[in-house]
Amino acid sequence: MRAMILAAGRGERMRPLTDRIPKPLLEVGGKPLIVHQIERLRSAGIRQLVINLAWHGAMIENVLGDGAALGVEIRYSREPEGALETAGGIRHALGLLGDDPFLVVNSDVHCDFPLAGLTGMAPTAHAHLVLVDNPAHHPEGDFALSGGRVMLDGEPRFTYSGIGLFRPEMFAPLAPGFRALRPVLEAAIAADRVSGERYAGLWLDIGTPERLNELDRDLGRR
Repeated sequence: MRAMILAAGRGERMRPLTDRIPKPLLEVGGKPLIVHQIERLRSAGIRQLVINLAWHGAMIENVLGDGAALGVEIRYSREPEGALETAGGIRHALGLLGDDPFLVVNSDVHCDFPLAGLTGMAPTAHAHLVLVDNPAHHPEGDFALSGGRVMLDGEPRFTYSGIGLFRPEMFAPLAPGFRALRPVLEAAIAADRVSGERYAGLWLDIGTPERLNELDRDLGRR
């Protein structure tokens, strides 16, 4: 299986930290966020990686290179200035991701979900999402879950973790360009094409300097 790490965003909520350095290179526990993510993927046996680049993308490429030093193979999907948003970025990278289902992970989530076990996509689904309990900063959640199906409506609601398994068929029909993931997911959910599971383990969205510092302190205590 191949995996795509989303790393092209501007990281507005992390400013001023991200004014001169891309968010994926911010460090916790003595390593850049994206290196933690690469190590988790490698531990799960996933070694063929695609990373999308935009904001200070050359810095990410200079640090990671071809991935050999980290025991993986990295190919880069370079996006125009301003990036293409999540669905647009995935659509842009399809030529590097191949014809089989691929994993997509945000570079700014810290989670101990067992990635090697992410195989629960329904045969007719175009996506399989890992959902988590709603954090304090997102109490309304994103989606409901019923019998392994992701639903637009219903209770309880959960938050999309930023970890998902996708088929290329979900993005191939889209016109190239800037496109958010949420509307694409909503259309697929409405067509009963999205399966999912709830994960109750460790998960943290590292979206602000405060959460970055919190994780750095936690890792320092381990």
